[in-house]
Parts: sequence; C-alpha cells; structure tokens
Amino acid sequence: MKLLLASQSPRRRQLLGELGYPVEFVNIAVDEVVPEGMPADQVAEHLARLKASACDADRLGDGEVLVTADTVVVHGGRVLGKPADRTEALAMLHALAADRHAVYTGVCLRARDAERSFTERTDVVFAPLTDAELEHYVDTCRPYDKAGAYGIQDWIGMVGVSRIEGCYYNVVGLPLPRLFQELKEML
Repeated sequence: MKLLLASQSPRRRQLLGELGYPVEFVNIAVDEVVPEGMPADQVAEHLARLKASACDADRLGDGEVLVTADTVVVHGGRVLGKPADRTEALAMLHALAADRHAVYTGVCLRARDAERSFTERTDVVFAPLTDAELEHYVDTCRPYDKAGAYGIQDWIGMVGVSRIEGCYYNVVGLPLPRLFQELKEML
C-alpha cells in the first residue's frame, strides 16, 4: 500500500511517514467552506471529505490511498481555527488557559474503489497560564499555522497541558492508532 498525503502540515507529514508505509505528498487546493450552522464536532471531517473530493478516485493507482485530514479546536462550542496574527493567537490561548477544550481531527481515506471517513476527539485541559507565559510561547513558537494557536508538542504542551483524555497524536494532527485500524479495515 502507498499513501498519498494531501496536507501541507509538517506534523502530519512526519507522523504519517513514521507509520511505516511508503508516503508521497500531493497538493490539493480547495476552498475550506463550512456550511452555516454545521455543528462544531462535524467541521473537521467535513473539511477532510471536501479535500478528498477534489481528487478524482479514478486517478488513484492500485494500492494507493489518498489521506486527507483537518484538525479543529473547539472551545465553548466555537471552532478555533488558525490565528491570523499575534493578537488573535493570544486571545485564543487566553480562552483556553485554565479550561477544557476538545480537539477534533477528521480524516478521509480514498482509494480507487472505496472511501471512508471518521472523526477522532481528544479532550485537553490547560493549566492556568500567565500573560508572560502565553506571550513567551507565541513570540518564540509562532503558532500561526496551528488550530487553536498551539501545538501540544511545543513548549506550551510541556508546561501548560495538565491532562488529555484521548489520543495524543490526534492533538498533534493525525490520530495514528485509529488511522492504522481504518486502513487495515479498508484494505
């Protein structure tokens, strides 16, 4: 089996590469439009399926599986995407500090003759963090390419995440245990 990963995320590229399958990286560009009123827990899978639909399944070779994914952070029923700038990143992190939120990663697997998608949820609890700690994180790690303005694998995850319930790799951006099971079942 050969996996085709349609993602610009360096974290997803690294994680999928460590799963042990041959991996090729492909570019798929889509407008990530979410229907108004869609429940927050369905957004990530919707976006993953949208990305997969941009690839014609007939162009996939035997044994090739397209993998698309999207991760969102949900706090207080609101989806937190990637911050546009420092101010937005700090606002997101202030909201998350000393509170619980959910991280959803939606994944779509597409082969020539099969498709399946799923959503994995992990709950994350942040410890209280000071303004100085949040500013240090944003200024040194520049988390502008991360949903919710943080990476659990970064400094803030080491000092600020007090507990997770669910898959760690899901918070990084790709739920590897579930992905591995879904690939086995699909093929």
